[in-house]
Amino acid sequence: MRELWPWLTLIFRRPGRLVVGGLLILATLIAGMGLLALSGWFITATALTGLLLAAGVQASLNLYVPGGGIRFFAVARTVARYAERVYNHDTVLRLLTDIRVALFERLCLSARYRRSALRGPQWLSRLTNDVDALDTLYLRLIAPAALAVLVTVALVVAAAVFYGGDLATGLLITLLPAFLIATVVVYLRTRHLVYRQTDAREHLRTDVIEHIEGFAELTAAGRTGKHAALCLRRADQIAGNDSRADTRTGWSLGLAQVMVNLAVVIALWMGLRLFQQGVITGPVVVLLPVALLGLLEIYSMLPDAFARLGGTIASAARLNRDCSAESPTGSAAAQLPQNPQNALELERVTIRYGDHSPVLSRFDLEVPAGEWVGIVGSSGAGKSSLAEVISGLEQPASGSVRRQMPAYLTQRTVLFEDTLKANLQIGKPAASDAELWRVLELVAMADRFTHEPAQLNTWLGSMGSQLSGGEARRIALARVLLNEAPLLILDEPFTGVDAETRDTVAAAMKQWLAGKTVVALGHAPEALPASDRTIRLD
Repeated sequence: MRELWPWLTLIFRRPGRLVVGGLLILATLIAGMGLLALSGWFITATALTGLLLAAGVQASLNLYVPGGGIRFFAVARTVARYAERVYNHDTVLRLLTDIRVALFERLCLSARYRRSALRGPQWLSRLTNDVDALDTLYLRLIAPAALAVLVTVALVVAAAVFYGGDLATGLLITLLPAFLIATVVVYLRTRHLVYRQTDAREHLRTDVIEHIEGFAELTAAGRTGKHAALCLRRADQIAGNDSRADTRTGWSLGLAQVMVNLAVVIALWMGLRLFQQGVITGPVVVLLPVALLGLLEIYSMLPDAFARLGGTIASAARLNRDCSAESPTGSAAAQLPQNPQNALELERVTIRYGDHSPVLSRFDLEVPAGEWVGIVGSSGAGKSSLAEVISGLEQPASGSVRRQMPAYLTQRTVLFEDTLKANLQIGKPAASDAELWRVLELVAMADRFTHEPAQLNTWLGSMGSQLSGGEARRIALARVLLNEAPLLILDEPFTGVDAETRDTVAAAMKQWLAGKTVVALGHAPEALPASDRTIRLD
């Protein structure tokens, strides 16, 4: 259960919404039970009055008050149910937002080796299935269980007050096991099975995605049928385990309902004894048993929710393991240069991934504020690794990194499936349209969008699919140039850009970035803007 604690803490950051949502569920439940109880009382009272009149005994019954109460409970139940669905679904969406934001914050602070340890289908499973298992944790599990306890206790107390201690004891003896069977027992009987199912589904999903993506290679190797058969075997195994889990859940649900119905029988039997003793009237006899039948609505929700709890814990454990943030203690991210005249200081920095040989060893560098430094080297020399350490995305194996706040253009061009304006404003959210046009002109992209009907609101497509590689690179560069950070780190800033455009943009950058510090990395000096000095990595 400790795996759930970080996510429960996140969920309970919205206590007001959770309480209101729980009260709406409670109002729906009480209205339903009130409707059943009052209807049972009214039908019984009407029947007894009719029998008395038929026997020639004078009798009367107020039809309007109970009839109005029945209509009130019926309308109240409908309204409360609608309000509960709308409000709680909105709450779930807000919780989903909180979970996803927290998850992406963790991913941003985690090391690259941790992120690269999983393949694409596995990350898809983390960001969809595992998150979905957590976002309804309150609505599916916490609220129904808490309300079941609350309503059960209320009915037992009401039985003790109005019907006597013997009946209350009988209800407690039957309803407590019913609750435990619907929650604890079903969880214990399914947790290991459902826990394994979570990993099994991820493996199957990964196999299916790889089967589709690698279909051409599988066909060429003659392995299509065998790989498909492997997927089918795993699917059959998952279906079999699902069937076993559903069977155990069904038995628990049936046994819990039997116990609730037994409580109804006990309430009816002991109520008839009280009626014979003249303690209560005939219609009141059926009041409590019919109200107890309303418990079936909420008790029937519990077994399925607790049967999934093992899978929810497995999802939380995987997110905690694979998306954990690195400890910021001792990190270079929070350290400013010792010399206030410097924008960047690297002291005996060693970069190593896992047990592999160091990419860089005992690397020293001081960059005064306002200086432009070019770092060049062949592929594999460690340029991108150094850029990530300077930017704070990676921590060195040893040594210290002290720097001003950076803006970082990664080697890989990343554009979002959104408008040009939205992509640019990631660099500076408050940037005006005039500033956006100026930076587009700087990177020689203004003419490209001036002639577009939507101009700044032009849709760039998935990963900037509406642009060429060089155009997408310049948009990514423009986004970084908009950033007001005093230190810019540019890794291969002109990838895919022709020489003439590169020289034009590089010249314009000098004026735009006047006074800022720039560290540009590339395979050769001519692929970078003009620098005050150049460092070569061997």
